[in-house]
Amino acid sequence: MSSHFENSGPLWRPADPSFTAVEGLRRLINSKYGLYLANYHDLHKYSVESFTFWLDLWEFLGIISSIPPKKILEPGPIAEVPIWFPDARLNYAENLLFRKDDAVACTAGGESGVVKHYSYRQLRELVRQMASAMRHHGLQKGDRVAGIVNNTISAIVICLATASIGAIFSSTATDMGTHGILDRYRQIQPKFVFAETEVLYAGKVVDLLPKLSEVFGDLRKHALQHAITLPSLISGKEISVADSLPLSKFLVKDDGCDLIFEQLPFSQPLFILYSSGTSGPPKCIVHSAGGVLLQTKKELRVSIGIDPDDTYFQYTTTGWMMWTFMLTGLSNGTRIILYDGSPFHPDLRTYLKFISDQRVSVLGTSPRFLAEVQGQKINPLQLAPFDALKRMVITGAVVTTPLFLWSQQAFGDRVHIMSTSGGTDVCTAFVTGVPSFPVYAGEIQGKSLGMKVEVLDPAGNNIEHTGTAGEMVCTRPHPSIPVRFWGDDKLGTKFRDAYFSMYPGIWRQGDFIVVNPKTKGIMILGRSDGVLNPSGVRFGSAEIYTVLEQFSAALDDSLCVGQRRPQDKDEQVLLFLKMREGYKFDDELVAKIKAAIRKALSARHVPAFIFETTDIPYTVNGKRIEIAVKQIVSGSDLKPSGTVANPESLQLYYKYRDLDATGAPAALKAKL
Repeated sequence: MSSHFENSGPLWRPADPSFTAVEGLRRLINSKYGLYLANYHDLHKYSVESFTFWLDLWEFLGIISSIPPKKILEPGPIAEVPIWFPDARLNYAENLLFRKDDAVACTAGGESGVVKHYSYRQLRELVRQMASAMRHHGLQKGDRVAGIVNNTISAIVICLATASIGAIFSSTATDMGTHGILDRYRQIQPKFVFAETEVLYAGKVVDLLPKLSEVFGDLRKHALQHAITLPSLISGKEISVADSLPLSKFLVKDDGCDLIFEQLPFSQPLFILYSSGTSGPPKCIVHSAGGVLLQTKKELRVSIGIDPDDTYFQYTTTGWMMWTFMLTGLSNGTRIILYDGSPFHPDLRTYLKFISDQRVSVLGTSPRFLAEVQGQKINPLQLAPFDALKRMVITGAVVTTPLFLWSQQAFGDRVHIMSTSGGTDVCTAFVTGVPSFPVYAGEIQGKSLGMKVEVLDPAGNNIEHTGTAGEMVCTRPHPSIPVRFWGDDKLGTKFRDAYFSMYPGIWRQGDFIVVNPKTKGIMILGRSDGVLNPSGVRFGSAEIYTVLEQFSAALDDSLCVGQRRPQDKDEQVLLFLKMREGYKFDDELVAKIKAAIRKALSARHVPAFIFETTDIPYTVNGKRIEIAVKQIVSGSDLKPSGTVANPESLQLYYKYRDLDATGAPAALKAKL
């Protein structure tokens, strides 16, 4: 047995597994085909051996379509990406807006303390008005609509109106810097951009007009036709910049027509999400309407167990894949909570009380948030009853065993604490919760249905039965494999290089995982590549390097890596600078660089520590060696490979394994 796993018993057991949705699905398939799938493992085996599973799932979930599917899949232009359900016709927005009653669809809250509810009937009407105005202004199927928006009802309405027409939606959070926004939106050339003008975060009013002026002006050169400014989220007043249209004037063109849901192929593009930008500009990941709908509804209904009686609260910004994931909660008739602002302002206790007061039954959160609650020594159950809370879904980063144990104790034995892991790349989970199974501390309960997840060694051998860690891969196609990268060639060269280059024909996710041979539970041990992931915010070193170009007169070179040691609750980012001759590394330079990163990207991109170094490792092919340095500063005794052009440089980084709160390395402290 691998030393990764504890020998203790279950942390949680389901009260009555037979009443879970996943058991209902298992019984349906058994009855339909005369099978005897005895448990979840049997069901998963069936789901990855027969593509018919996806038709079973379509039926079980009640997917709304004008033409139901008959054929499951056929070959696509990219060999690894089949075309799913080629004969089916449906609309994503129609599936989310199927209710027309006065039940609450969305509850909007935030730092201001103001809470507002929107019924399904009201939401449909808001989407109808927006879609009518979009059509009047010329939006057509396949056009791109971009948002620089907070997690509010406006963002939901813009997205669903876009989807109803068959256009493609893409969003970034409002705290992203000008450079980060343009790196993304220049590539996809949106026809419309909707943007917040004034927001509240951590108690501070943020004026977005200077940034919007620059963004709008630049995107006008890249096919932008309409820039629409949203009312202030603080005062409600309309504010606009030159050559933009306030929302009220945009909506004047509502012609009163009924809400039309264009019936489109399953593979019709719906969302463009973005890679972390490790090796250049972020890749534009195009997701299909059918793939996102089927996969995320499966996760919410079957793996998490959400139903119409639930209230689902996923804390997220619009720039994260979890925002698109959360939206599909509406397709289950669920009330979803939209939160605008920082959970830490005015304080954590206020935020936790909000969760309890809103009777949240399914809470989506991150290890970083829970670690903060733990660190502040807050006892949630002394603060509020949380009597509606049934499940807590933790994602965005590795959940350690101690945090699992603390979370279960803090929120009570009856709460199902589940960890999941997926990615922006697939807009769903690879490994997930299983409501009919027990939970073991530190382990993800199982592989997601339909996802043929395996653990491979570098030679491509499956090693999961050994309890040895390896690469997480998915060896069978599934419906939410991206359609393509926007701007890639017809053969999908960049796309295939990103996911299928290590193991030809096999999707490699880039996570390092291990499976417990006894429980079949899964542990994610971290990223196996160089993606930076502090507090669950994934980004690439290339975004940092781009900002540093403005300091090129003083900097000879730089290296940005993540550090995660056994004692750390979270990954932190370290930035190393090699100075040009005649220039000095000092506190003033560090402050300027941090400020530049904060402005161009966001505060969450700012490295924890910035150090001076005298050399940076490179391969013989002239590429920076980030992964090796990441492994060294995280505690690995790395032996340089033959591909390192200057192997002696790696010795410079061992002293950064042990840092105090000020960032002083152990070797330096020994001299003081």
